[in-house]
Amino acid sequence: MSVDHELDITAEVCPMTFVRTKLRLESMEIGQVLRVRLRRGEPLHNVPRALLDHGQEILACDPVGGDVYELLVRRRR
Repeated sequence: MSVDHELDITAEVCPMTFVRTKLRLESMEIGQVLRVRLRRGEPLHNVPRALLDHGQEILACDPVGGDVYELLVRRRR
């Protein structure tokens, strides 16, 4: 899977986790893929759900070590 942009929000707390992700997606072209590194808990629960609510496509969400996950999102609108 080709990734066009990356964002690390592991140091952020909600709601900034979603806000930073949304702003990055808005700067991307439709069809591009964003890799987001986020922590378990509220960010892992809220960010993917909010992205789906905003019409984005979640491609994968996998643990990468400890409480950190990588979320792959394709911009749809």
